[in-house]
Amino acid sequence: EPYRGCHVFMRAVPDMLRQRPNAGVLIIGSDDVSYGSKPAQGGTWRQVMLAEVGATWPMERVHFLGRVPYADYLRILQISACHVYLTYPFVLSWSCLEAMSAGCLVVGSRTAPVEEVITQGETGWLVDFFDHQALAAQVVEVLATRETLGAVRQRARQMVVERYDLQAVCLPQVVGLILAG
Repeated sequence: EPYRGCHVFMRAVPDMLRQRPNAGVLIIGSDDVSYGSKPAQGGTWRQVMLAEVGATWPMERVHFLGRVPYADYLRILQISACHVYLTYPFVLSWSCLEAMSAGCLVVGSRTAPVEEVITQGETGWLVDFFDHQALAAQVVEVLATRETLGAVRQRARQMVVERYDLQAVCLPQVVGLILAG
């Protein structure tokens, strides 16, 4: 859906796959709308975007997985070369933190919630939310240099563990707030 940048991502896919002929794309998530509205013309956002750009895709390299069990999602992140995380500036979801904690290289939108966890070149990469060409270029660069980016993976994971670990950080803070109130 647009709040999660599906339109931007799907416009970037043709350039990414053209420049990385051995790459494949896994798209996880349902066709439901969680934020925003359904397409005015009817159907799903996937259908709308495939009608716009699908003819330019090598469809044998693009896989819509739908919703997957959490354990499978984590395994996919662990073997992925790059995770794209886009969102309008209103909420950061758990999936971005999961990708970072799994050691996945993340390219995210330069929006306030994402900038809270991704520092350009340190814990991931940021691109303008609406710029599908910049998104494609950044993903292609990350894929081309991923073998040299182990330190970025480590810093991203360490930041998530230090700031968002459930048992060591978040739960004690929530309990402290409850006891203080």
